[in-house]
Amino acid sequence: MPREQMRKLQSERLKEVVERVYNNCAPYRERMQQAGVSPADIKSIDDIVKLPFTSKKDLRDYYPFGLLSVPQEEIVRIHASSGTTGKPIVAGYTQNDLDIWNEVGARCFTAYGLTNSDVVQVAYGYGLFTGGLGANGASETIGAITVPASSGNTEKQIMLMHDLGVTTLACTPSYALYLAEGLKGAPYKREEFKLKIGVFGAEPWTEAMRREIEESLGIKAYDIYGLTEIIGPGVGHECIYQNGTHLCEDHFFPEIINPETGEPAAKGETGELVFTTLTKTGMPLIRFRTRDLTSLNYETCDCGRTSVRMGRILGRSDDMLIIRGVNVFPSQVEAVICELPELEPHYFIVVDRLNNSDTLEIQVEVKDDFYSDELPKMIDLKKHIAHKLHSVLGIHPDVKLMEPRTIERSQGKAKRVDDRRKLM
Repeated sequence: MPREQMRKLQSERLKEVVERVYNNCAPYRERMQQAGVSPADIKSIDDIVKLPFTSKKDLRDYYPFGLLSVPQEEIVRIHASSGTTGKPIVAGYTQNDLDIWNEVGARCFTAYGLTNSDVVQVAYGYGLFTGGLGANGASETIGAITVPASSGNTEKQIMLMHDLGVTTLACTPSYALYLAEGLKGAPYKREEFKLKIGVFGAEPWTEAMRREIEESLGIKAYDIYGLTEIIGPGVGHECIYQNGTHLCEDHFFPEIINPETGEPAAKGETGELVFTTLTKTGMPLIRFRTRDLTSLNYETCDCGRTSVRMGRILGRSDDMLIIRGVNVFPSQVEAVICELPELEPHYFIVVDRLNNSDTLEIQVEVKDDFYSDELPKMIDLKKHIAHKLHSVLGIHPDVKLMEPRTIERSQGKAKRVDDRRKLM
């Protein structure tokens, strides 16, 4: 679609979604009134800068259904991701939203060269996490045979891959490498597999990891981009040239802003990525700040697509960690530690990558009254802390109990995290 035609479509859809949230969502209406803007002020996509931002804090403040723009009866599915407390960030989807999700997911899969003759093994987790059902819907929409394997049970994954003639693997890149290791000990010859394409996302991965995956599995590895708050995997995709991520901008309008000032960044400049959902009906988001730092390229791609391309995400403007596809905040860890009477309010987080899988070690300092030489007591305490952390984080950490006053103190801003993964 030519850019002028795209902008016309985006303008029409922006006006519609602003009307929708203003009339049907009290928090948005109040925020717009405070900013002195009404739906009548939005005449084109250029007017989007007049609208106030939305953030993860808003999703937490109005948890669970305060940002819906339809009656709750029209919501047919809930997805969620971790927030900075034990409460998840909830996204409500109408049937219209699921149809859009399937459509954009199908765009991604066809960009990778998939057709209805393919067999797609979905090894993302199914559930509140968007990965499994998102990839499942995309695969079914293009008419491919879909194998909803979910994650885990590596031996069975490899057996199904072999016996069903799987051509495409959809999972996190770290799990793809884990499966590649499992294949080495499997009772099958490499040439007996039909695997040719990988669809990977949900966690940061590098070009070096891409090459390792491609070499170990004998496939072409593609990135898929999404956010639970926006619509899960399908917001963006690579093409065969892999020169940036094509964004489905007819549904999700992207902006780049200065993360400090909130002002629009110059064309081609790196800044914080902001999305407005132009077609979602259940829980539309206006100018949602993703905290992802990247840039946008509006030049036509060599593949012929005119859609804007997002550059590699360079980092985040906050302190969120993505570990095995799960969002983890140091403040989550801190909240748990401060609630436990056995612990001092001092901790340290070590993130690493072992055997191609992210590891999370949390060092916690035990108070004098609770630190003991009796091993059974310390084991029980460690299990108790690990259980509490898992219930909030959604992943299992390795808890390391530290003696009192052994975690380094700081006179200024405390360093709480050591991320040892190589992401360059």
